[in-house]
Amino acid sequence: MSSGGPRSRARSTGSCRWIHRSRVCISTVRPCPGAQGAPSNYKRSGPEPCDHAIGRSRGGLTTKIHLVCDGRARPLAFVLTGGQVADTSVFTCVLDEIRVPGRGQARTRPDRVLADKGYPSKKNRAWLRERGIKATIPERADQIEKRQKRPGRPIDFGNEQRERYKGRNVIERCFNAVKQWRGLASRFDKTARSYAAGIYLSATLQWI
Repeated sequence: MSSGGPRSRARSTGSCRWIHRSRVCISTVRPCPGAQGAPSNYKRSGPEPCDHAIGRSRGGLTTKIHLVCDGRARPLAFVLTGGQVADTSVFTCVLDEIRVPGRGQARTRPDRVLADKGYPSKKNRAWLRERGIKATIPERADQIEKRQKRPGRPIDFGNEQRERYKGRNVIERCFNAVKQWRGLASRFDKTARSYAAGIYLSATLQWI
């Protein structure tokens, strides 16, 4: 997020403190597609301008909010994309946006990331390992099936991981707070910049 977002509020209040075993949760939500863009854009077959963050998917013209929050359901960073963009492809982009102010250099790496089955790619897991970030991300059924056909250490998702995964409810609560604003739940802004401004404001209020 930019310096004008919730991180600035956290800096001024001192409420944004990372402790041992800090963790963040990441997920994606789509605003209601019916109100996005100008009416004439819906039938246009060409791509939307890049500054709109609107794309055509099965639900029509939609936008995705890829968001990461802390363990208290407070937004840390988000990225907007068109509805056709795969969640897993934006995973590292969202986490790269994290900046938690403190003494000295801002912290950018949590101890653990919780995410759903939309994110467990080899690339994402390798990215987390390189940075020393632990992951609680369940595999999809097709990934489990492929892994069973070849040797190698399986992904650990036993009882301890399942218990940790229950903490992912904070991202749903975070999105629920964001979607209380009608203009965010149903996108009326044509440009991504205007829509993002509303998300920044909503996120800032969650930190107050």
